[in-house]
Amino acid sequence: NVVWNGVLAKASSELINPIIGCAVIGAGLWLLLNDMWGITLGSLTQFAMILLTVYTPVKALTQSYPRLMESTGGMSRLFPVLDMEGEPADRPNAIPFEGLSHEIRFRDVHFDYGEAPVLTAIDLDVRAGEVIAIVGRTGTGKSTLVDLVLRYHDPVQGAIEIDGVDLRDLQRASFLDHVAVVTQEPFLFDATIGENIRYGRPDATEAEVRAAAAAASADEFIDQLPLGYDTPVGEFGLRLSGGQRQRLTIARAILANPAILVFDEATSALDAKTERAVQAAIESLRGERTIFLVAHRLSTIRHADRIVVIEDGRITQIGDHESLMQQPGTYRELVGIQEDAPDEASTSR
Repeated sequence: NVVWNGVLAKASSELINPIIGCAVIGAGLWLLLNDMWGITLGSLTQFAMILLTVYTPVKALTQSYPRLMESTGGMSRLFPVLDMEGEPADRPNAIPFEGLSHEIRFRDVHFDYGEAPVLTAIDLDVRAGEVIAIVGRTGTGKSTLVDLVLRYHDPVQGAIEIDGVDLRDLQRASFLDHVAVVTQEPFLFDATIGENIRYGRPDATEAEVRAAAAAASADEFIDQLPLGYDTPVGEFGLRLSGGQRQRLTIARAILANPAILVFDEATSALDAKTERAVQAAIESLRGERTIFLVAHRLSTIRHADRIVVIEDGRITQIGDHESLMQQPGTYRELVGIQEDAPDEASTSR
């Protein structure tokens, strides 16, 4: 309604202003022709010139209300963002994080965004160096679980402990220095390949950059480029393919040498060949870092140490791929759906 009122007011002002101007000039001509009110040709011409001079500012003034109405729609969406709470604050006696030695423990974790519960009674122990996959249907709370590990939010009940210390008792900036995230949409700067990888650790040596690229299976395409690591990637990395961009973001995350590495749907948009390369990159990190894999494509997580299945905000199954396939449940059902999908696609052609 606000936008419609603005459009209507603008159209009305565009129509009324010329009509009023023409009516005033017409009335002046009629008075001049009938020799009334002492109107002369000179005075009418002066009035017309003044009218033309003030027309533009008057028009702008009359259109201020429509513009205000048009901006109201944007403000109605902007103000809720400005009113959002900031990042979780450190507790007064928060201590610096120096690395993960033993485990990450979820103790009766509950979370919601102010409405219906998103996560309920989450109890989970993740050992240091373990590869944990988080799977489930869309909207079940997979990414929210990882967001709590990254401390984008704090639990509304329960706690997440790092080596026995509540995550809220750790300095958030210090903790995030030991975390790296690879998302579904890779982001690259308008710089060279080497500079984009080195962003993970600006003081890294050339050898360390190349080692990170090799660990991410990115060196195979970098070495084929005429300029190699000095190749500009373009704005947002548009000179590279999606798989190449993703492998560079993985190399950047590896170079940062994080204690915790999160892959949030990192392979969902990749072709089968590139997905295998990313899987090889993840395998090369096994045991060195604690890895969380959030995935819809279950082929990515078959070799995870443990697979955590979330349904309606609760953990319903935990195990490796083989054990979960031996029991009825959501995981076996999801695997069956994805295995049948190619056959259905080929049949429909």
